[in-house]
Amino acid sequence: MAMATNENLPPNVIKQLAKELKNLDETPPEGIKVGVNDDNFSIIYADIEGPAGTPYENGVFRMKLILSHDFPQSPPKGYFLTKIFHPNIATNGEICVNALKKDWNPSLGLRHVLIVIRCLLIEPFPESALNEQAGKMLLENYDEYARHARLYTGIHALKPKPKLKTGAISESTAALNVDQTNSSAKCVDQKNAVSGAAPQPLPSPLAPKPENGQDHPAAMPSSAETGVSGSTAAPATLKKEAGLNKVPADKKKIDARKKSLKRL
Repeated sequence: MAMATNENLPPNVIKQLAKELKNLDETPPEGIKVGVNDDNFSIIYADIEGPAGTPYENGVFRMKLILSHDFPQSPPKGYFLTKIFHPNIATNGEICVNALKKDWNPSLGLRHVLIVIRCLLIEPFPESALNEQAGKMLLENYDEYARHARLYTGIHALKPKPKLKTGAISESTAALNVDQTNSSAKCVDQKNAVSGAAPQPLPSPLAPKPENGQDHPAAMPSSAETGVSGSTAAPATLKKEAGLNKVPADKKKIDARKKSLKRL
């Protein structure tokens, strides 16, 4: 089945809709967020937050308005895509509200229609119910109706996205930069650990540059002062080791003299 496109609407209607949709996107009504599809103004999607103090609180309900080819002379048809237990919303999602029927006026904009639909969640009209079970329950036992509605909301409704506090974006960016810096430092440490090298300090931008413009490595200790592990040995230790090396040589001379005396 082919999707309806902007070609089904007159150019003047498309121009008016584009202006209204841009306005809805920039300054949305309270609790309503409209999804704009530039390729198809014939179907308008909206997410409606369940009003506080109603059984629909803490839920987000997705709906759509389908515009006919002779819009705005004819009202749009409204449907809830999210399952909801409400007297004026049929089990197939169709919405029954006077603003989309006998009270329709071509001068009414989409903003007015969407606000009226959200108000329907606050104050249902059980007298003109599309969902007879919900309408009867609302009139006879509100607590039972509210329990059913809350159950549907908990199961089917989308969860509202948390609202960012002022400055949260800049704080998140700063935190991200810090994390990246720490990650870079960790990568350097891991690289040095694998190669066995000690982590090198970052050069200070204020450190004086050598005259010839080249960085000279620090003078390394001579091989005589360096042990097997590469660490510098203390002079006292070296002398002690030299003394130990002399002991075997002196002992050999003494043994040789003893042998000579025996021969005599």
